[in-house]
Amino acid sequence: MKRLNLVLVEPQIPQNTGNIARTCAATGASLHLVKPLGFEIDDKKLKRAGLDYWNLLDIHYYDGVEDFFTKNPSAACYFFTTKGTHIYSDITYPEEVFLVFGREDAGLDEGLLHSHPDRCLRLPMIAEARSLNLSNSVAVAVFEVLRQWGFPTLKTAGNLTKYS
Repeated sequence: MKRLNLVLVEPQIPQNTGNIARTCAATGASLHLVKPLGFEIDDKKLKRAGLDYWNLLDIHYYDGVEDFFTKNPSAACYFFTTKGTHIYSDITYPEEVFLVFGREDAGLDEGLLHSHPDRCLRLPMIAEARSLNLSNSVAVAVFEVLRQWGFPTLKTAGNLTKYS
């Protein structure tokens, strides 16, 4: 069974995390939040971004990066970073994958990236751009994995309601 996991390491902006939570809920991905967080989970901005989908969310919390790796020792992790040397769409993702993203203001720790050089992935962009918004980066990565997997369990066609 395919399983997609999104890991946010120390997210700082509640609206981004709320948007990502909504993406997880709508796609069936699990959300893993690694503390410290830059907000409280009951933050109105966080819940507002994904409020009507909050009940669909599979969410896990960790007290730090070490706690995450201790509780997920065999996790196939891919680290999304502007410092990555591999393009995210060139990877063939395994049936259970953890996509790891860092803080909006600092990204992932370079020691972590250095320990996993073949799993550091980049979304291509012009040289003058510092980075994409975190929730946009997550959405791009999520849908690449799901595209490769054939969008399992997702509704892939809609229908008009006014003209049916």
